Amino acid sequence: MKTIIISLKIFLFLTIVTGIIYPLFVTGIAQLIFPSKANGSMIVKDNKVIGSELIGQQFDSSIYFSSRPSAISYNPLPSGGSNFGLTNAKLKHNVDSLTRQFIAYNQLDSLTTSVPSEMVFASASGLDPHISPEAAFLQVNRIAKARKFNTVQKQKLMQCIKDLTEHPQFFCLGDERINVLLLNLATDKINN
Repeated sequence: MKTIIISLKIFLFLTIVTGIIYPLFVTGIAQLIFPSKANGSMIVKDNKVIGSELIGQQFDSSIYFSSRPSAISYNPLPSGGSNFGLTNAKLKHNVDSLTRQFIAYNQLDSLTTSVPSEMVFASASGLDPHISPEAAFLQVNRIAKARKFNTVQKQKLMQCIKDLTEHPQFFCLGDERINVLLLNLATDKINN
């Protein structure tokens, strides 16, 4: 009986320390040091939260850059990928279909265009908010045409891509990438 009481005291003590005190301490420090990141890196426009820098979302309009495909329809609750293996026929069909759609939607030459992999493969989480600068540049003509941009505005659009390109972390981890939501917001600011 004495062992059970000691075990319950240790259990209660560890529950309070690791379940209450430590999380509150870490949350407090995060709120003090980097509150924006601690609160989900939310993006606010006109006093309304329109998204997060950390979670991808779908853009269906031709005036916006397209996001990476999502196996979970950009729903953050069941975060995950399709889990199809490289030899799966459905994966091959999906990739071929997404390649044709990307080329047709952006009015590209199917013989000379190499579609970046992130535009035909969903990420493992299904929520990746980034695409490569190459994928963004392939969409410039469609967006400029849909927005009726002149040459100067189209150049500004291309400059937005260059300005918002994030370089590999610590100069070696990952690839160059661009956040689609931030790019679309910058595109909205180009004068019509």
